[in-house]
Parts: sequence; structure tokens; C-alpha cells
Amino acid sequence: MPDAARPGRIALGLSYRGGAYQGWQSQPGGRTVQDHLEAALAAFTAQPRERIVTLCAGRTDAGVHGINQVVHLDAPVVREAFSWVRGCNRFLPADIAVQWCRAVAPAFHARNSARGRRYRFIVLQSPVRPSIEQGMAGWVYRPLDGDAMRDAAVRLLGTHDFSSFRSAECQAASPVKTLRALSIDRRGAYWRFDFDGSAFLHHMVRNIVGSLLLIGSGRRPPAWMAEVLAARRRAAAAPTFPADGLYFLGPYYDAAHGIPDHNPALDWLP
Repeated sequence: MPDAARPGRIALGLSYRGGAYQGWQSQPGGRTVQDHLEAALAAFTAQPRERIVTLCAGRTDAGVHGINQVVHLDAPVVREAFSWVRGCNRFLPADIAVQWCRAVAPAFHARNSARGRRYRFIVLQSPVRPSIEQGMAGWVYRPLDGDAMRDAAVRLLGTHDFSSFRSAECQAASPVKTLRALSIDRRGAYWRFDFDGSAFLHHMVRNIVGSLLLIGSGRRPPAWMAEVLAARRRAAAAPTFPADGLYFLGPYYDAAHGIPDHNPALDWLP
């Protein structure tokens, strides 16, 4: 797929810090990542009166960070790929940046064409709350048992009804999703929870992490996770863990689409 953006559909890769925004999806107040991106696109293309609609691979909540969020749009003008990147970034806040641009086939859809999505949750284990990494890492002060959490995580793999981890505001048509991988590793004082799945329900990752931390701190046994999953009731699981430390690593697609799946920020994360 050539890099030069021809008239028609293009895909953009975004990274952003979510702390200052009310999530991805456009809202009347304009304090969302989508609102800022579409305003930048309008300014760059000199079409301020016509909204340039973008569709993303995965909506993120307030406070959630994006590493390789993928969006598509039908370009109203012809620009080279590097011009879309530099031109849009000129009009974006410092904590949002377009990383790349690709011309894609008219049938490409950022959400529907994705084969899966990945998330990472970073949690600091420390008796003292975070300061430098405030907003960029979750926090627990109790020691965690990695083996117990990994034992519990295995019980979630596969295709299940994840209603117990679903927010009441979730708009997904079905609670049945496929969790392909859930790895848990420790690097110094930081725990890393990596999720790979077909798609995720609203608050699903945060609710699973909250439940894993209950198990890791010894307040629930690993077998409790299977009971929570089988209950199919939100009240059966742990409270929703704060969004601090949650990163949408991005979607992945068939290679034929030519969509990048790596951002240098991944090398910066613990």
C-alpha cells in the first residue's frame, strides 16, 4: 500500500495521554480526543465548517491512554502521508500526536476490520502512592502474589460471557467475547497486565484487574475468578479499578492492510 494519501479513505495512528480528556468519543463539551483530532483535521484541510468524521478501532474512557489508536476517515483533500502527520500535529495539543498515515482500501474500517485488540495495565506496588508516574500507573500498597493472579487469569481465557466484568453503561450488542491471552509480569516495583482479545466490553479490563488484585493480595483465592465469571453479574466481581495505568496498545489487522502495530512508546512502558 503506498504511503501517499490519495483521494479516498486513509488511516491514522494516534498516541495520547488520556488524563486531560473525557475519553475518546465526541461529547458536547469538546473535551475528548476525537473532538481535538477532528478540529485539527478541519484546520489542516482548511474546512472549518464541515466536520471530518473519524471512526476509531476502540473507544477509550476518561483517563485511559492510547499508544496506537487507529482511526479512519474519508479524506476531503489530497495530501502526502507525511503532510497529514505533520499538518494535524500542528493543531493538536502536546499530549495528542498523529504517529503515521496510510492510504487504505475503501472497505477498510478501523473497528470492523480489526482481528483483535491489546491493552496493558501498569500497576505500582509500593507503600507510598506514585508521584512522578501519577496518572500513568495504578497503585496498590499490599504485596501481590503473581502466581495466584496468573492461576486466576487462566480461568478467563477463551470465549465466555463476560457480564460480570461489564459496566452498566456498556453498549455492546453481546457480552460474549474471546480473551486470547492475559499475561502478568513484574518489573521491579511495577506489575504489567497484558490483555489480547477479540474485543472488550466497557470497563472490562479495569474490572478484571480489580478482581485479580483482590486475589493477588490474598483476599480471594484464585478459584474465585471462575465463580465470578460463571455468575454473569457485575456485583459478583471486584469494584472497578481506577483508569490510571491503563493503555490501549491498539488493534491488529490482516497484514494486507499495511497498518503499523508498533509505536516507540511501547519501548518506554514498563
